[in-house]
Amino acid sequence: MKKIALLAPLLALTLVGCDKNEVGDVSLGLFTTKDIKIDILVDPIVTGVTCHVASIEANLDLADPSDSAISCRQTGEITADMIAKIDTSKSGEIVFQKSKSVFFKTMKIRRILDKNSQTLMYVSYSTKETSGSYKHSLSTVPLWGTAAYQYPAGTAPTASSSAKSNTTEPAKPMTVGDATAKNSDVSY
Repeated sequence: MKKIALLAPLLALTLVGCDKNEVGDVSLGLFTTKDIKIDILVDPIVTGVTCHVASIEANLDLADPSDSAISCRQTGEITADMIAKIDTSKSGEIVFQKSKSVFFKTMKIRRILDKNSQTLMYVSYSTKETSGSYKHSLSTVPLWGTAAYQYPAGTAPTASSSAKSNTTEPAKPMTVGDATAKNSDVSY
C-alpha cells in the first residue's frame, strides 16, 4: 500500500503533459510550479471556428487558478447548416470542459449565438461547483462574410450591384475599427 501511495504522485506528474489539445506551455519561472498552458479547441459543430485558451496550471498544487483567456477565430467555412444545428437559446451550450482541480472546479467554454448581430460568442469561465469566484473571458466570431450570414430583408446584394461596385469603386482600405469588428476579444 505504501508503494502505491508513493507511486501515485509520480504517475500524476508523468500524465501532466499528456493533453492532446495542448499547443503551448510557458514556464513562469524556476521557483514556481505554475505554467501557462495553451490549448486548442475546434468547435465540434461549427468546425470553421478554432479557439485557443490560455490558463495557468499548477503541476504540484491541488487547485488551479481560475484565470483564463480565450481567443476564437474563423479558420474554415461556416455554413447555415452548422448554425442550424447549434443551441440558439440565450444560455447557449457547453462545447468544452476540463477539470481544473480535485475540488470540483471546472473550466467550461460555452457557445452562444447573438442572433441580432449574427455573431458567435465563446465564453470561457472557471467555477467551483459548490462555491467560489467566477472569472470569465469572451471572444466573438462574426458570421459576416460567411455562408451562414443572413442578410436582413431587402438588403441582399444582387449580382448586378456587385459587378457595378467592383468596377466603379476602388477597394476601401481596412481600418483598425474594421479589423476590430471582424474579430474581437475581451477578457475580465
